[in-house]
Parts: sequence; C-alpha cells; structure tokens
Amino acid sequence: MYSCIAEKIEIDRTQRTVRKNGKEIHLTKTEYDLLDFFSAHANRNRICSRDEIVTSIWGNHFKYDTGTVDVHLSALRRKMGWSISDPLETIRGLGFVFRMKENVVHYTLDLQTLLIDWLHGWETEMRAKGLSPQLHLTPFVNEMTLSPDAIRQLLDGVMQALLPSARPGHLILSSQLTLDHFSLSLDINGTISELKFPVKETSE
Repeated sequence: MYSCIAEKIEIDRTQRTVRKNGKEIHLTKTEYDLLDFFSAHANRNRICSRDEIVTSIWGNHFKYDTGTVDVHLSALRRKMGWSISDPLETIRGLGFVFRMKENVVHYTLDLQTLLIDWLHGWETEMRAKGLSPQLHLTPFVNEMTLSPDAIRQLLDGVMQALLPSARPGHLILSSQLTLDHFSLSLDINGTISELKFPVKETSE
C-alpha cells in the first residue's frame, strides 16, 4: 500500500517500491533505505546526523569516509528530482532534515480486503444477531485521504450504533464512487448509514 511522503512521491514499505507522479522510480537498496529512513523522521524538526544515518543504514561497524553519505544522497536526490534543499535539507556541519509536505498524504486501498478483514472482526457479534454480510462494491482505483485505520474506526462507530437494535437478516455493504468522494453504505435490514470519504484522482 502506497503512502505519500513528499509532494508527488509515494512509498510502499511492504514491497519496498517508490513512485513519483504514479510512475515507479528504481532505487538501489541503499537509496531506498535512505528514503525510508528520512521519511520515518519527517516533520519532526529534528536533525538526523551523519553518524545516525550510517548506523541505521550500514550498521555500527561500517567504516566510511565523509563522502559516502553524500554520494548516495546525491543519487537519491537526482532520481527523486529534488533540489539541494527541498524536501531534504542539508544542515551544514550537523546533518539533514527531511520535511514532508503537509496535508498531502493519500492512501491507495484494497477496499475489498479491508472490508472483509473488518467484517471478520465483527463476526461474533453479527452471528449473535443473525446477520449475514454481503458486499456490493464499486471498483476502487482512486486514492483516499483517510488511512485504513481511520476508515475502520468510522465503520466501527456505525456498527456500534446500528447493531444493538438489529434484527436477523442481511448486513449489506455497498459503495459508490464519484469525482470527488467515495461513499460506503451499511444497510442492516433497511436501516442505512452512509459514510463519505474524500478521494484524490489517480495520477496519469
């Protein structure tokens, strides 16, 4: 699952892949590890020293000269299309600060898997109420501005509100995609609650 770490740049830590403007960027292992390291320390206003970077990427016993980190960072900046100071800024004599763009995080979701996993979490409660779940989903290709955990929490709130008065029957989860939002509807025997999530159009 990709998450945005800087403007137009996304990382999938499970697959160890990176893309910019929707196109995959081929990084060496070291370049990827550096990008992952900096993205994990983004927006903390904390300077990452060279020694800290070397220990994290190469280990405690690695022997390096002063140019080793710069060579790899120069290659990473070139492939990412970054300037000398944005978003990875060199603090002379101290180290580096990585500043992620605010309010640009988007999540590409496998919606069906997310909802199936979420329903499994409520399986005992639904069985006790005599409810049989059904999924009627629109193909989902856009990017959402809410994380999977945030979506699950919203769905949990709806389920907690609807389940106590539910009668035996069907729980139907359906979806609809428009240009600017994605909606999920929970229908428990005619009692419907709809959640709307903002989306971002898929990069060309």
